[in-house]
Amino acid sequence: MVPLNPPVRPAVTRPSARFLFAHPAHTIALGFGSGLSPVAPGTAGTLWAWLAYVVMQQYLSTAQIGGLIAVALVVGWWACTVAARHMRVLDPGNIVWDEVVAFWLVLWLVMPTDFWGQLAAFALFRFFDAVKPGPVAWADGLFKGFGAKGGFGILFDDLVAALCTLLVIAIWRY
Repeated sequence: MVPLNPPVRPAVTRPSARFLFAHPAHTIALGFGSGLSPVAPGTAGTLWAWLAYVVMQQYLSTAQIGGLIAVALVVGWWACTVAARHMRVLDPGNIVWDEVVAFWLVLWLVMPTDFWGQLAAFALFRFFDAVKPGPVAWADGLFKGFGAKGGFGILFDDLVAALCTLLVIAIWRY
């Protein structure tokens, strides 16, 4: 006999390694474990993205990295949608794929640059993502909810933070 009111699972506010590996979408959305960081998971995810990008540069051309970023956006949309729904949280801080793909985009467009240029890009991106000034705050509130709209919303504000980062770098360089 099925109960009339099945128990509601509580929200997953601190995902574990078990949650990370329970579904492929969780593994991707949580940045292959970087989102499990107990302190500043968004920063941990961005650092992971930076390291992954440096490694990718050794094996992939600029065009191949661009294609990978495009695929990562689409796959990330799906993964963020699924993971947020399974966590029962609209925009969980532990979902860091949004930081990963947005920072890959920043690096893809600012490279080649030295370590200090990359560090400046990292600091600017983290500022825009964490503080959410102006357009980033607008983007953060635009797409909320569970499902594809919410999954896109998780990514969208970080893409706007990436755009703001790139605009500051463009102004700074010229």
